[in-house]
Parts: sequence; structure tokens; C-alpha cells
Amino acid sequence: MDTERLVIRRFVPEDGEDLYQYLSLPEVVLYEPYPVFSKEDCFREALRRYEEKDNNAFWAVCLKHNNKMIGHLYFKQVELEHFMTWTLGYVFNPNYYSQGYATESARRILQYGFEELHCHRIIAGADIRNTASWRLLERLGMRREAHMLQNATFKRTEDGEPIWVDSYHYAILASEWM
Repeated sequence: MDTERLVIRRFVPEDGEDLYQYLSLPEVVLYEPYPVFSKEDCFREALRRYEEKDNNAFWAVCLKHNNKMIGHLYFKQVELEHFMTWTLGYVFNPNYYSQGYATESARRILQYGFEELHCHRIIAGADIRNTASWRLLERLGMRREAHMLQNATFKRTEDGEPIWVDSYHYAILASEWM
């Protein structure tokens, strides 16, 4: 899939280096359900995403002019087939923040979902502390449907206690898509 400035494609094993450039950063995984990745982890993860391409939910977001991977999208059917509901997620290299790449690529994956996969509903969630994430969802035309209190725990204290966080849940219907 292409946009004006981006190519959105399946992962290839060579994406491990670009993946490492951002998944190794604590500020990038702060709101994610996983810790920072080592270089080895990133190469294994790129290979895993490549090998699962028939049922792969991960899409590499690359600059069109040099094929540099600057982030990735997650787009997967989450409900029973007859509900036609998919979930959207995204993680980007901070060197490419505030340039519209996340909005451009996420808008294209929504278009793909509604126009090619015939999704009925696309959902997304964001930690309420991650203002940039939920503002992106609102720029995409998604509606905030819920403020879930202490509904997720991805991290633990030094004592091993779970850290519960609130999240916002967003959605957009095919009938609402521009």
C-alpha cells in the first residue's frame, strides 16, 4: 500500500535493524505491553513477522524515497468473523514524530480496512497518559467510546506489584468513514 510519502508493506527479515532503532528506546515502549527490545529480539521479531505473513497483523511503515522503516502498524480482526471488527495499533520511531507519518499511514490502513476488507468497525485503545496516541485517533475521525478505569496492567513495580492504568477506547464505523 502506498501513500503520498510512504509505503506500507509486510515485514521482511532485514527490518530488524530499523525495528531496533525504536523498540530499544524506553520512551517508545512506555505505554506498550512489552519491555525494550534487544538487537537480537528485534531481528527475531522481524523474522517472526515475516514468517507469519499469511496471517500477519503487522505492517512496516517505510519512507517511499529510501524504504527506511520508521514505524509499524498493527491491524487485525479481533472479533468473530460475523462482527467484522478490526483493531488498530501503531508504534513509530521518535525521530519521525510530528511529521504526520502516523496519521498518513493509519488513515491508509483504515481505508484499506473499510474499502478492501469491508470492515464494519475498527477499534483502538490508548493509555490515557499517551496524549499523542489518543489525539491521533481523534484526527482519524475515531470516536471515544469509553474511559476504562484501571483496565490494563502491562508493567510492574520494583516489588512486583501490577501497575494498573486507565485507557480510552475508540471506534469508527464504515458508515462514518470519510
